[in-house]
Amino acid sequence: MDASFLNYLFLILVGFIAGGINILAGGGSLLTLPILIFLGIPPSVANGTNRIAIIIQNIFAVRGFHSKGVSSFPFSIYLALSATVGAVLGAILAVYYIKDDLFNKILGVIMVLIVIYMILNKKKSSEKIVERITGKYLWLGIFAFFFVGLYGGFIQAGVGFIMLLILSSINKISLVKSNAIKVFVALVYSIAAVAVFTHGNAINWKYGLILAIGNASGGWLASRWSVNKGDGFIRKILIVMILVMAVKLWYPNFYTILANKIIELF
Repeated sequence: MDASFLNYLFLILVGFIAGGINILAGGGSLLTLPILIFLGIPPSVANGTNRIAIIIQNIFAVRGFHSKGVSSFPFSIYLALSATVGAVLGAILAVYYIKDDLFNKILGVIMVLIVIYMILNKKKSSEKIVERITGKYLWLGIFAFFFVGLYGGFIQAGVGFIMLLILSSINKISLVKSNAIKVFVALVYSIAAVAVFTHGNAINWKYGLILAIGNASGGWLASRWSVNKGDGFIRKILIVMILVMAVKLWYPNFYTILANKIIELF
């Protein structure tokens, strides 16, 4: 069988797993970005290529949540517009400036703090939560999501964790509903970010569209499944994925070394 065809199948499989992870919690790009680089795409181009899959994944995920009656309009539109402004600036940084390793380490610390917050914070059941999506809380959300977009446009990986934290802590929105808002916001600002990456010639469209097949399938199934599972299940997945990402940010080669050690045992 042709090697390139096997690469495409592998990319679809990875995309499917990453799409499910992205919808349930976040951090799926930690899986897809290394794979794209492994297949020979330069890191800066992999960063842009991954956005194609994110856009198509979130189109399907938004429809999946909507089919289950989960949405939050026009609140999510306000957040998306703010995030889009930040994403354009972040994408410009990603395309035309070199990343700083210190930024990743700082983000790793933030991820751990998010986990600590989630463990210590006693959540009420989703039925008792009083959402705060108007007045000063609306403006706080809009302000925070500008920086969400700034980071999302810059690198994308892990932005879902930050969105879920903001929505659950500032706006008191359940994790299931927060996931629906998250995918809509990421869909809107990713379109703007892709325009910047396209201008900078930093997208491999063939690999991006192939990856999108997997992402879209995984995102669609996860969006419908997560509604049935509820906040408790999403919370557990979220904590695990945040810790995985934090380790990856601080020790980029940790999982590669671990995998090699496991292989050596056999």
